[in-house]
Amino acid sequence: MQISRRLACSAALAALLLSVGAASAQEGGKLKLGTEGAYPPFNTLTADGKLAGFDIDVGNALCAQMKVECEWVTQDWDGIIPALQGGKFDAIVASMTITEERKQQVDFTDKYYTTPLALVALKDTTLASPEPDALNGKTVGAQASTTQAIYAEDKYAKAGADVKLYPTQDEAMADLTNGRLDAVVSDKFVLVDWMKTTGNDCCKLVGDLKGTESLTGIAVRKGDPLREKLNAAIAAIVADGTYAKINAKYFDFDIYGKD
Repeated sequence: MQISRRLACSAALAALLLSVGAASAQEGGKLKLGTEGAYPPFNTLTADGKLAGFDIDVGNALCAQMKVECEWVTQDWDGIIPALQGGKFDAIVASMTITEERKQQVDFTDKYYTTPLALVALKDTTLASPEPDALNGKTVGAQASTTQAIYAEDKYAKAGADVKLYPTQDEAMADLTNGRLDAVVSDKFVLVDWMKTTGNDCCKLVGDLKGTESLTGIAVRKGDPLREKLNAAIAAIVADGTYAKINAKYFDFDIYGKD
């Protein structure tokens, strides 16, 4: 009986400490946000080692709306969910697509943008369609542990393509420009930005992949009340025009999408 009471008290204390910690992070405290830093234009490291990009600007705007201090933590993509679960940071703001599989591990906020997948290829290729059948015999790259990697392995590989996965998006794009890949599948907005800054000379945007439009959200630990605070902040920056200003800084079209 005493042991049971002690366990019950310990559980209650743990719950109390969790709620206090969440509250302090949301009311004048510090909010630790995890991101990859290798996914331009959404999150990237500048030459002087500072984080920049759409995700970073959105995260900072949310912190300002919540009246908390933002502290950014960089983390390799493959370990970003375990790092969140382990308490390295409070939320992931890293262009993470909301999927059913990920929802088993984390809770997601409402979307903060919507994107389809698209395919980019070398200019001199005969490839004229992004559909799987057109990739038979081609070598296709994608970043590992992403929705585009799942698509590539599920669709392109089954259609006869050789699929190669990379730790980062930058490594996949480097192999494309060096001729080691015929094409790369990724989020459309990432590819559009890359074509403007790097890929225009070597490559062409083949097209969007039908039926791949997906929502991007912020991930928090399961059951964390921070989720609702972030949802309120997302709605606020969309309503007051802050989001639109950030959007216009990176894109000449709306990436939020219809509700």
